Amino acid sequence: MKLKLKDVAVLSLMGALMFAGDVLLEMLPNIHLVGVLIVVTTVVYRKWAILAIYVYVLMQGLLSGFNLWWVGYIYVWDFLWLFVMLIPQRLPQKAKNVLYIAVCALHGYMFGLLYAPSQVLLFFDGDFSRMIPWLIKGIPADITHGTSNLILGTLFILPAVKILKLTNKYAK
Repeated sequence: MKLKLKDVAVLSLMGALMFAGDVLLEMLPNIHLVGVLIVVTTVVYRKWAILAIYVYVLMQGLLSGFNLWWVGYIYVWDFLWLFVMLIPQRLPQKAKNVLYIAVCALHGYMFGLLYAPSQVLLFFDGDFSRMIPWLIKGIPADITHGTSNLILGTLFILPAVKILKLTNKYAK
């Protein structure tokens, strides 16, 4: 699929929507639509969804500052994109729909673990043993994150995919 200007605009808007949703739900820690929107964008735009992710990541850095916390954001959302990309397209649609929601939830439950390498390198001097207490302390946040991704994914992924497919003539 070759991207057209319209597609770049839609992907940019999806990244901006991820950012706006994150900011609007900021008062609810670890509850946001970023994961849902990444899944939706990846289902429709496949490899090109990475552009929307980096619009979001860049906007986060611009608003909150390009501090050390931001380093993890450079790669942590790529895992969700990759998990969705790895779902076989030949599966029945109902199976794919369940997997999209499951992957979204799993990413939330694993967020601390996926984010941990940047913490170890930047704050724990490469000492992985110091990461264990940090991960344990973050379990409640990861449970909230994964559960909210499960609920929001169940509510929004399939309808949002249908809406986004209307804008993309390449979507199947």
